[in-house]
Amino acid sequence: MSQWLTTEEWLTTLGEHIRANRLEFEGGMSRQDLASLAGVSVSALANLETGQGASLTTFVGVLRALRMEAWIDALKPSPVINPMMLLTSGKTRVRAPRKSKQGT
Repeated sequence: MSQWLTTEEWLTTLGEHIRANRLEFEGGMSRQDLASLAGVSVSALANLETGQGASLTTFVGVLRALRMEAWIDALKPSPVINPMMLLTSGKTRVRAPRKSKQGT
């Protein structure tokens, strides 16, 4: 379902999660306190929480202040095994032994 969200819906959803985490963080935190801890303005934090848009710097600062770096880690792509790299792994190829001729 989430794959069909519009950009605005994603911003709103992310903002709601940020706000919920702020309110749960260490028993609750005001916007002013979180903005100060994240090094952003209160209006930038309010824009982020309400889905009005925010810079990536604001988003990352707020995530770090809330100790939510796992969200950033989740954005990294998973390592993919490249078949061509397996060819250069340093192993030498060994030819299969020939079958012996019997009874000729």
